[in-house]
Amino acid sequence: MRGINIYHSHYGHSVTEAAQMAKIAGEHFDIGQRVPEVSGEAFDLLTWYTNWLALHEDREANSVLPTILKVEAVDTFEATIPWDQLAHAAVLFEKDGEPLGQNGPIRLYVPDGSSKCLNVKSIVTMRIECEANGAADAEREASYGFKHTFTKDDMFKK
Repeated sequence: MRGINIYHSHYGHSVTEAAQMAKIAGEHFDIGQRVPEVSGEAFDLLTWYTNWLALHEDREANSVLPTILKVEAVDTFEATIPWDQLAHAAVLFEKDGEPLGQNGPIRLYVPDGSSKCLNVKSIVTMRIECEANGAADAEREASYGFKHTFTKDDMFKK
């Protein structure tokens, strides 16, 4: 099972697994409720974030609001999504009662954003960027594509 790196501009770095994220999120649902023609169990991204945040003892986060979510996949695909476009975002974490295999450990679906229905499979890193006053750029659109630069370590990752 592959770990998922969570980087938060206020709380730093942690590593988790899909099952732990689903547990923190609490309620699960059929992804088909939000993304027709897709099946599997999912959780609401913003509910997960709220519950994850509550696990941290430091309450300064009330003044530090997320503005951007950046996700990175194992194949170097990455997407940057304005936080205000994540209202219906769902994280697929299992299919047919089993963890995601080839497209795992998690897959993010963002319906109704600036890219219609952005989805990113095989996510291994989530970066949550915050600004002190929650100064989100409402005009910003989601961006996505493959990383253009590779390090020596990237070349040898399996």
